[in-house]
Amino acid sequence: MKIEIADSYNELSLKAKNLVVQEIEKNKRLLLCTATGSSPTGMYQLLCTQFQENPELFEQLRIIKLDEWGGVAMDQPGTCEHYLQQNLLQPLQIPEPRYTGFNSNPENPGLECERIQDKLRTEGPIDLCILGIGLNGHLAFNEPADYLQPFCHVAELSEMTLQHAMASKMNFKPTYGFTLGMADILHSKMILILIAGKQKREIVQKLMSKQVSSSVPASFLWLHPNVYCLIEKDAFDETA
Repeated sequence: MKIEIADSYNELSLKAKNLVVQEIEKNKRLLLCTATGSSPTGMYQLLCTQFQENPELFEQLRIIKLDEWGGVAMDQPGTCEHYLQQNLLQPLQIPEPRYTGFNSNPENPGLECERIQDKLRTEGPIDLCILGIGLNGHLAFNEPADYLQPFCHVAELSEMTLQHAMASKMNFKPTYGFTLGMADILHSKMILILIAGKQKREIVQKLMSKQVSSSVPASFLWLHPNVYCLIEKDAFDETA
């Protein structure tokens, strides 16, 4: 894992944007797996600015959604779908054939996981996976547990995850989650994890211990050969 400390959130976002653009320039049909939440938002905004300057760069880019809240309407504010449509898909003019994402409220959640897994099997592997880290160390909706799921699955959400700011925007609270599994994530050719905010200091300290445990799913990133970890200075305790 290559670790870099950014002096500010703006610097973190710029460094992340530059890395993503660099990878798209190498592979115009890049399959980009996109996380949601506050950490990657600045990077997405900079990518949208880049699109205004050079739309041709994004003409073949493919996107797959990392996870989704379950049991809520797709158009609800707070869903990952709503976030991605507003912050990335519409600004980058990504058409439906180049986008894969969980339906947040399907008739059969298990079949929805199979659909995404099949799509990943034919379209993948993921070239570049954008990740954040939860306060409890979750990766996507792979929550701390005695054991972790390798592939797309319906996830039981922890109380801490249900307190997330995105969930607070919904009229109807999610009852479960959809997520790519740990193997799906770790099969990515490259992983970029973004960590911002003082509230992440404790979990960053656990991640930096390099102790790989299912109690901190993000710790499994130490097993991947090509991870770039960008941490905002406020989230990094230099005295630890």
